[in-house]
Amino acid sequence: MSAPAAIPIIDLDPYYTGGEDGARAVARAVDEACRSLGFLIITGHRVDAGLITRMRAVSVAFFALSEVEKLAYLMPPDRYRGYTPMASEALAATLGVTAPPDLKESFSIGPVDADARAVDPAAGNFFAPNFWPDNIDGFRETWTAYYREMERLATDLMRIFARALRLDPAFFDDKVDRHISNFSVIRYPRPVCPPLPGQLRAGAHTDYGSLTILQRDGAPGGLQVAGPGGDWIDVPDIAGTFVVNLGDLMAEWTNDVWRSTLHRVVNPPESAGEESDRISMPFFHQPNHDAVITCIPTCAAPDRPPRYGTTTSGAHVLDKIARHRLQPAPENGVTVEMAP
Repeated sequence: MSAPAAIPIIDLDPYYTGGEDGARAVARAVDEACRSLGFLIITGHRVDAGLITRMRAVSVAFFALSEVEKLAYLMPPDRYRGYTPMASEALAATLGVTAPPDLKESFSIGPVDADARAVDPAAGNFFAPNFWPDNIDGFRETWTAYYREMERLATDLMRIFARALRLDPAFFDDKVDRHISNFSVIRYPRPVCPPLPGQLRAGAHTDYGSLTILQRDGAPGGLQVAGPGGDWIDVPDIAGTFVVNLGDLMAEWTNDVWRSTLHRVVNPPESAGEESDRISMPFFHQPNHDAVITCIPTCAAPDRPPRYGTTTSGAHVLDKIARHRLQPAPENGVTVEMAP
């Protein structure tokens, strides 16, 4: 159950094929990983490898467009949809750290089904329309299929989480059936000049929501996780796997029994050259905007009373944005990455 560098590897196959005993075994392993590090690597996830390959192909094609073409889909200031140009965000700033802009660009979408917007118009921009490049064959169809597959996997993981927390397996179902999750593809291009002091591909930060499902390639300059002793742990790139980590909402929901862990993306060695061009595909799962977030009963005890008040998923993420967001700096355009 352990990968090199202390990141747990958990095979989900027994959850799907092993009956009740298999599901319980997977839940126990997940509980241990979420308590100890808040990061795990999953296999046996049932995501088609061909879909991942197609996702990468259409995404690479988007980033190969000219800057003018990409800027036609520029992310507006009031919603997390569209293109974010190179070096226009500084994730470390979400934790109050002054840092140069991150060395990345990205394209992002939210929920893909129109009926989700009709269900709850009060959700506002959480269900804002997506931007779809019309000059890349298969882009919309492939991104939509991949988003829906991440929805499926995230729901499965939340049911595993429920078992791990000694709850009914369906505990989270009515809290994530109208989720407000975002999906991004991030490109970390080959460096063309030395980074500024303290500049990384993505500065140290924690995620906001319930969980993140990350698909990566093996290019140099990858993900690191802050270990319990404060050291940085390299997350190994293992073909056919996903990295899963918890966000701040899940840590608060579980009364900090489970961990939302600091992580970053480091720069590649200068010798890596063209091989250091890296594509990452994170799915940021966020429960329904009106899902009530209060201490899960099994996560409180007389010697561990609830540490947080009651909120909703939407209010939680908006509070994160309000407390962490920077005003744009005219001289460098740096902003903080937003949630929905």
